[in-house]
Amino acid sequence: MSSIATLAQSLGIAYASGISPYATITLVGLMQRAEWIGPLPGVMGTLSHPAVLSVAGLLTVFEFIATLVPGIATTWEAIHTAIRPPAAAGLAIATAWNADPSIIALAAVLGGGLGFATHATKLGLRAAVDTSPEPVTNGAMNVTEIGIIASLAYFVWNHPVASLVLALLLLIVTILLVRLVWRTIRKLVARPFTGRPA
Repeated sequence: MSSIATLAQSLGIAYASGISPYATITLVGLMQRAEWIGPLPGVMGTLSHPAVLSVAGLLTVFEFIATLVPGIATTWEAIHTAIRPPAAAGLAIATAWNADPSIIALAAVLGGGLGFATHATKLGLRAAVDTSPEPVTNGAMNVTEIGIIASLAYFVWNHPVASLVLALLLLIVTILLVRLVWRTIRKLVARPFTGRPA
């Protein structure tokens, strides 16, 4: 496999980890066990181990439930600022483990940065969604996130560059969406104080 493809796979997994490392590990491991993908390189091959799948699966379920609750969802996301970027870098390194050392180093640096960018964008969107006092929007966001992770976890192994390009485009669209949502919230909050009609 080419160095570009390996790096793209590493960054694709880092992107997914920025959303949820637990769901990423669970879905990649399950897909590997089902032989939909793989065999995966180096350390990534251990993601299908029953112990790894059990722990990651439990954390995925716990995260899904916790982020359904307004208020707790934003707190959970904020706490994971210290977890997701290093996890993204670690999984990027594991994905590139058998590659040239320069590719491994790039995977670590770029993977950690991409994981942070994805997480920060998700945190901004989650905080905005969390302003609504019902669990439906949080639930819809959870299902969307799992769908994105599952799609990327599957396609990045067969179409690494295309999958990464689509993930980066999605990140840009999400950043623009976060900006639009927060502008709308600010206008709605400011309207009662400006005397403008609703």
